[in-house]
Amino acid sequence: MTRRAVVIGAGLAGMLAAAALSPSADEVIVLDRDELPDGPDHRKGLPQGRHAHVLMAGGMAAMEDVVPGVSMRKQLLAAGAHELATGRDMVALTPEGWFRRWRHEGPRMIACSRALLDWSVRVAVLANTRAEVRRGQVVDLLGDAGRVTGVRVSSGAAGDLGETELAADLVVDASGRGSRVVRWLGGLGVTGIRERTVDTGLVNATRVYRVPAGAERFPMTIVQADPYVSRPGRSGMILPIEGGRWMVSLGGTRGGEPPADPEGFLRYALELPHPIVGRLISGAEPLTDVQISRSTRNDRRYLEKVRDWPEGLVVLGDALATYNPAYGQGMTVAALGAQVLRRELEGTGLTAAGLARRVQRQAARPVDSAWAAAVGQDVWYPETHGARPTAADRLVTRFTRRLTLASTGSYGAAAALWDVTSLQAGPARLLRPSALLAVLNGPLLPPLAGPPLTKEEWRLVAAAG
Repeated sequence: MTRRAVVIGAGLAGMLAAAALSPSADEVIVLDRDELPDGPDHRKGLPQGRHAHVLMAGGMAAMEDVVPGVSMRKQLLAAGAHELATGRDMVALTPEGWFRRWRHEGPRMIACSRALLDWSVRVAVLANTRAEVRRGQVVDLLGDAGRVTGVRVSSGAAGDLGETELAADLVVDASGRGSRVVRWLGGLGVTGIRERTVDTGLVNATRVYRVPAGAERFPMTIVQADPYVSRPGRSGMILPIEGGRWMVSLGGTRGGEPPADPEGFLRYALELPHPIVGRLISGAEPLTDVQISRSTRNDRRYLEKVRDWPEGLVVLGDALATYNPAYGQGMTVAALGAQVLRRELEGTGLTAAGLARRVQRQAARPVDSAWAAAVGQDVWYPETHGARPTAADRLVTRFTRRLTLASTGSYGAAAALWDVTSLQAGPARLLRPSALLAVLNGPLLPPLAGPPLTKEEWRLVAAAG
């Protein structure tokens, strides 16, 4: 009897889920409503795709574990992605001051366009697994409240209103933030699903530039928003991506949104709490227009808390939770979810009793960490919708601000912070005696008056501005 798994969505989460399923299935069919590009090009169904993305160390490790037969890290680097050491290749202004650059490199992250990342993963999965991608839009789940047995699919082709049923031993919904899983489950009799939205009104504005001559190894540069000053948050970053380009993303919460016109874009960058982003791009050659996105809400579906979760259905990636993209954790959480799926399938099978429930509960752990990090800061912006700071938020914020302050002048504190933000470790990492002592001691070095650049890097800034 053929063992079949169906994945809804051919984005990053969906293709990683397909890779995780492949050793346990005879067929893995990935369904997507869009016609996918045959190269590293942007796709319509990914509204945040043209903006800055970073794959954290925890996500890269999970991806390497899930995709068989190839090193995704080597493949991405060969395609032009950059590998950046957090402690060496990043210049960041936080609400508590400038981070230092240390001799110890810290966790590594992958920087490239989202289009390159998605395409590289899709190529690797299709070449090394049983997975196949078909065009089609899932319109409903088959089965009942006890077990999902497949999906109902329309072809997605213009003018074709026909629908077919596709049976499956396991269905994975990785269809992104627009997932209809709550409505689908309601149709099967699974109701009472708790959902939550926390929305800062963040607008992202991104423009791509050619890297100026001599700046090919300039560090990733970030001016973070400050949630604690009772005014809209404003941020900016320069991310090196493939093809000798900089992806420059500006972000502003409700009331402080960046403009879409080129002159306003540059002016906004120069008026950030430090003008380094604006100075660096003021003389750089723009390669695109300014792209705007408002798909930035924190949305969560607490599916792991559903009392009688049906067999045969797993929900991963943005279909489970989305986060303010300023914190850069969505792709890593998706990869960790796929890793959970692969590990839970080992030694069992697609129809093992309780499999779906176990995966859903385990996948909620990295979601919890990313959600707490994003919402724990977003609640402080004055025009945030959906949440206000609680007593618990105030307590956690006091600790995280003290940790961030200590990290500006203590390698021990910085290492603990990096491990958690890169999702290499959970929040318990911050409760280790060494981390608690580093936080208690605070910064061991005086605060920096400006960005920690080398003489050559300062020369590049002066020449650009």
